[in-house]
Amino acid sequence: MKKIVLTMSVWLCAMGITAQEFSVGADVVSSYVWRGAYQGGGASIQPSLTFSSGGFSIGAWGSSNFSGGNKEVDFSLAYAVGGVSLAITDYWWEGENALNYFNYHNAHHLEAGLSYTLPESFPLRLAWNTMFIEPDSQFSTYIEAAYPFEVKGVNLEATLGITPWEGIYADRLAISNISLKASKEIKITDSFSLPVFSQIILNPDTEDIFLVFGISLK
Repeated sequence: MKKIVLTMSVWLCAMGITAQEFSVGADVVSSYVWRGAYQGGGASIQPSLTFSSGGFSIGAWGSSNFSGGNKEVDFSLAYAVGGVSLAITDYWWEGENALNYFNYHNAHHLEAGLSYTLPESFPLRLAWNTMFIEPDSQFSTYIEAAYPFEVKGVNLEATLGITPWEGIYADRLAISNISLKASKEIKITDSFSLPVFSQIILNPDTEDIFLVFGISLK
C-alpha cells in the first residue's frame, strides 16, 4: 500500500511540472448518487483537479455536503490510448471528522478499472471496475455500459450498471444502475453559458429511484 501511495505521489509531482494540461472544476448537485446508490447528505459540492500529460493523467475528486458530515476524497491514476483506458482509484469516504485518512487497511478502497470506447460512429463505452483492496476483501465489482447521443441540441447518456457478485453494490448478481442523463448549456450572456444537467437513476436491486439536478463549473 505504501508503495502505491508513494508511486502516485511521485507521478503527481512529476506531472505537476511537465503537465500539458491542468483542469479545475466542480459540480453542485441536488443529491449524491454513485453507481445507483445514494451516498447521503443531500445537496453537495464536488470539486476536481486533473493533471494530464500525453495519455497519462492524475486526478483528485471530492464531495462534501452543504449540511456537513459527509466528505469524500478520491485520487486516481490513469492511462488512455486509443479507446482503451486503465485506471487505479483510491476511494476514501469516511466522512467529516473521521480523522483516519492514513488508516489504509480499514479506511480506503483501491479499485482497478478498464474501459473501452468503440469508434466514434458508435461510441458505446464498456467498463469493468474491481476493488482489489477493501476492508471486507470481497473484490466488489461494477460493470457498466454507457452510450452518449444527442437529441435537438441536448446531450444525453444512457447507462446500464451491473454488479456480478456480492460486494458493496449488492449481495448477489444484480442490475444496480439504469440511468439517463441530459446535459445542456444555458446561455446567460453573449460570453457566458452555464452547463446544467439532470439525471434520472433507477436501482432495480434496491427498488429505489432518484432525480438529480446539477450545475457544472469549469
